[in-house]
Amino acid sequence: MFHAGLRAIDDISMLFGMAVDFRVRFDIDDVQLSQLHHDAFGGNYELVPWGSRLQRHSKSWVGAFHGSVLCGFVNAAWDGGKHAFLLDTAVATEWRHQAIGTRLVSHVVSDLRTTDIEWLHVDYEEHLVEFYSVACGFDSTSAGVLRLK
Repeated sequence: MFHAGLRAIDDISMLFGMAVDFRVRFDIDDVQLSQLHHDAFGGNYELVPWGSRLQRHSKSWVGAFHGSVLCGFVNAAWDGGKHAFLLDTAVATEWRHQAIGTRLVSHVVSDLRTTDIEWLHVDYEEHLVEFYSVACGFDSTSAGVLRLK
């Protein structure tokens, strides 16, 4: 079983004059991450038990912090074998267009390279092709999706 522990990346980036610290497998504050998720994706606010969910289902996750404020997040859920799935790439509205999303993906990829994961998958909508294919380096593939509810 995967046991996540606090592991900070010693990487402070100065983006547009604002220090952003990227932390791998950081201790999760469910309220803070739920608020970021709501800000990034909209819809009705829901307090999600992120910490326990990530511990059970994820191989890695990365947060972008400005001081103690969580301004970005990405999650790599996994199948228990060689495949991980990039989920929940989120950057707070006021922090967008500062390369934080790209850096989040880069850090989670670097962390996954230290594990037994061989394949990282991501699904995305057409308007995100530039981000995932060009900025983050994902190859395009054929895939399918079936909405269950």
